[in-house]
Amino acid sequence: MTESPLLRIDGLTVDYSRRGGPSTPAVSELDLVVRPGSMTAVVGESGSGKSTTANAVIGLLPSSAQVTAGRIHLGDVDLSRLGVAGWRGVRGAQIGYAPQDPGASLNPLQTVGKSVAEALRIHRRAGRAEARRQVIELLERVGIDQAEKRADQFPHELAGGMRQRVLIAAAIALRPRLLIADEPTSALDVTVQKQVLDLLDELRAETGMGILFITHDLAVAGERADELLVMQAGRVVESGRADRIFSHPETEYTSRLLADAPALRTKVRRQTLAEAADTSVRPFVSVDSLTQVFDRTGDQVIGVEDVSFTVDRGTTHGIVGESGSGKTTTGKALAGFLSPQSGQLRIGDVDAADFGRSGRERARLRQFRRTVQLVHQNPFSALDPKHSIRSTLTEPLRNFRIGDRSSRPRLVAEIMDRVALPQDFLERRPAELSGGQLQRVAIARALIVEPELVVFDEAVSALDVTVQAQILTLLDQLQRESDLTYVFITHDLAVVRQIADTVSVMSRGHLVESGGTEQIFAHPATEYTRALLDAIPTPVALSAGAQETGSRPSSPTLLTTAAES
Repeated sequence: MTESPLLRIDGLTVDYSRRGGPSTPAVSELDLVVRPGSMTAVVGESGSGKSTTANAVIGLLPSSAQVTAGRIHLGDVDLSRLGVAGWRGVRGAQIGYAPQDPGASLNPLQTVGKSVAEALRIHRRAGRAEARRQVIELLERVGIDQAEKRADQFPHELAGGMRQRVLIAAAIALRPRLLIADEPTSALDVTVQKQVLDLLDELRAETGMGILFITHDLAVAGERADELLVMQAGRVVESGRADRIFSHPETEYTSRLLADAPALRTKVRRQTLAEAADTSVRPFVSVDSLTQVFDRTGDQVIGVEDVSFTVDRGTTHGIVGESGSGKTTTGKALAGFLSPQSGQLRIGDVDAADFGRSGRERARLRQFRRTVQLVHQNPFSALDPKHSIRSTLTEPLRNFRIGDRSSRPRLVAEIMDRVALPQDFLERRPAELSGGQLQRVAIARALIVEPELVVFDEAVSALDVTVQAQILTLLDQLQRESDLTYVFITHDLAVVRQIADTVSVMSRGHLVESGGTEQIFAHPATEYTRALLDAIPTPVALSAGAQETGSRPSSPTLLTTAAES
């Protein structure tokens, strides 16, 4: 006898109304089932309707959205008919929700411990002391070290990956029957991602909790999900068992998504530019004994200590490691946003470590800003919410006196095309774009001033695989055309292996190992690096294929280079 569904969606249609125009369907005639103890993953490009579906299930659609058809049932409860009072008893207690953006979801004036305990207090599940104990236990279970200390910190004191883990802890605090996880691991490094996914598997086994998992990471979906829905433009184009879809996709769209996923590609890397470089030429980027220690409420916290590496002009250097390893601190120092306490940091002929140490060096910082651009991890906080996209992209042109009033619109239009964004987005504001679209705007803003070095801090982690492939291909093309140098900070080792010539592995502020990308991936010298590589998710269908053939099955490779052809 087939087990009754925990969540059942029949014929869901959601329309968005637009000022002065007709309503736009975001989801059309969607059917979906989540069974107790199982995971149903929803994948697709930005704008495909994934998050709208999740928000409809938990009753958090924006005022501009309206469910115009369909029914949503949680067990025997028709969620479509719930009023305000009914939802109070369902959210948190029956349905947990882990949203995508921790920066917009955590109260900046409240400690993270209070945020996690909020559901326990609202639903009267625990007194003050018991709630505190449960909060510490939850933070530990989602992989946060020094949980008792972290509980008393505010969101801005934690790294992005840690804030995401706090959201997951809050979502599972009441052990809900259904967990809606909207890109819950996109900001996490691979080892913590594995820890969190293992925790979700344990909760499914222990409590029978069902999971609706929204993600653009097809490798995670293929490894963990039982059922898979592939969405395009608001419609389900393919659904079924995850292993079947990964091994035998039925639609061209699904095949393209699989081909674009970095973790599913056969690695055919060009002969790296680093290997072919003239070793007699001084590297473009040289980091020597970089050290930065932070003083946080009387405690000395190591940002980075004695970190050294070099990057040749026109190559890509990857920096990988877990949250808190010092990746972002290194990136900020490279971009001139942080003056390290000791060490040398040369970019071209400029000693970037001296910026801020004297008035004369500060005067040179303006020109340095054009030489080195930083693309941040979170586009929601990196873009001014009051400025249109046109204004955002025009501003750096004005600041650096690039072009004039007549030529700047053309430059803005060209960069929009290069990052695959439509021209009508120029009049929109950040709130009207998806996370992936905003990240493309942030990348466009960095590239429009034609820098020599670009530091990417988790710049593609929020992008769906198709857009990610487009951006990585674009970056490769720009590097060839303009001899650009990249430093690519990321927790996605599959992306690093695809794009980087050299790589540095960091842990707790220290450099663990550094060298050619293929050498480190094929022959890691440390146990830490091996643990990172072992944590990369592998879809079940591919794992089975690898066991049968003795190797990882191949997928089409989009990012090719001149050396390959």
